[in-house]
Amino acid sequence: MLPTLVLVGRPNVGKSTLFNRLTRSRDALVADLPGLTRDRHYGRGRVGERPFLVVDTGGLEPVAKEGILFEMAKQTRQAVDEADLVLFLVDGRQGLTAQDKTIADQLRKTGRTVMLLVNKAEGMQRTAVTGEFFELGLGEPLPISSAHGDNVTEMVELALEGFSVQEEAAEPHKGTMKKIDHPKLAIVGRPNVGKSTLVNAILGEERVIAFDQPGTTRDSIYIDFERAGKHYTIIDTAGVRRRGKVDEAIEKFSVIKTLQAVEDANVVVLVVDAQQGITEQDAHIADFVLQAGRALVLTVNKWDGLDQYQRDTTKRDIDRKLHFLSFAKLHFISALNGDGVPGVLKSVNEAFAAAMAKLSTPLLTRVLTAAVAKQPPPRGMFRPKMRYAHQGGSNPPLIVVHGSALDKIPDSYRRYLERTFCDAFKLQGTPLRIEFKAGKNPFADKIPKPLTESEERANHRARIRGRRLYGR
Repeated sequence: MLPTLVLVGRPNVGKSTLFNRLTRSRDALVADLPGLTRDRHYGRGRVGERPFLVVDTGGLEPVAKEGILFEMAKQTRQAVDEADLVLFLVDGRQGLTAQDKTIADQLRKTGRTVMLLVNKAEGMQRTAVTGEFFELGLGEPLPISSAHGDNVTEMVELALEGFSVQEEAAEPHKGTMKKIDHPKLAIVGRPNVGKSTLVNAILGEERVIAFDQPGTTRDSIYIDFERAGKHYTIIDTAGVRRRGKVDEAIEKFSVIKTLQAVEDANVVVLVVDAQQGITEQDAHIADFVLQAGRALVLTVNKWDGLDQYQRDTTKRDIDRKLHFLSFAKLHFISALNGDGVPGVLKSVNEAFAAAMAKLSTPLLTRVLTAAVAKQPPPRGMFRPKMRYAHQGGSNPPLIVVHGSALDKIPDSYRRYLERTFCDAFKLQGTPLRIEFKAGKNPFADKIPKPLTESEERANHRARIRGRRLYGR
């Protein structure tokens, strides 16, 4: 097991900045805004040959009794329970606060080893910036700068002194990890449709904050889990609103994180709200997933709160507004009660298998030949000829068709071939793309080049001389 370092402290003391520096990434959103981080965020760091896990947490609000601040503090306490070492960050610019003292008292009661870090100490004398923090009784404070990297390497080496190198070396280095061979599913949708509730229902625990407030999730949270002996990575994402309603810079970054999660996933679970109906924004999100080529599972949440008339109306809206997702499995669920949730993971497995399917060239060519015989492509000036097909990629499956005069084949015939291949190979839950490659014209080099203007004039003079000579 790798040693786990958990970052704890008041909001806006630089925990996410330090997380990004330790993991050498930009996974955590960073801005001059208190309470930006809300859920636990895991990452892998390394100093020399010593790997470790680092956990970013939201600000710890000991006085909060309810609301989003209470849920954030609850997530932080769960992270502390998992910690081998707690890195307690305080703000060297603001000095010691009453909230720092309250957090220090709570950390002492947990029995965990705590290292006190005085952040934002760049350009300040060590004794001046750390003096008042001895009052917390957590040992000698270490001044650092998470933004500039001052003393960060020394801090990690000091934190890992009590852990054996043999245990750490047993874990693979991030750069030498094998290719991911398990489903990575992203839960996406509009704000407040129940994405985090669905994540918790799939995991069987309250891993992320699920709160009745739009915009609760701000970052993309990657969570590894195992079910029935199979490994998965689930990504909880921020809700995507219409562009005209996204006015805060933080929300814009959250949307970017969501779109990046879609690109990073193998399967996308699109969650729509049955009580609010199918909106244009649902269709826009689905179109982005389709353009990204990701396998898709469509879930209609809050289904238990509808009567029969509302259910029939919702089904008609799905057929009308999301008809281009006919390849995706459809599930009517209640994430809060768990109704229909087990079937979602089953469809994810099927969609992942279809997206990563290996298709043999002889079978593809055979299906192509039968499809052309049943419905030949429309003829233009030249008749298209399709000779053979092979697989050009996966996630989504890409089929490359070779032949001649293929540049004028209409999109309608391309869709016909896509449906034919999907039916033939039972590819359920994933889009399929077809690429046409026309062979080189063997007579292209023998086609005479157009004459220059001077050559045209010389030919014209030669024709005139010929007419005079022969009297024509």
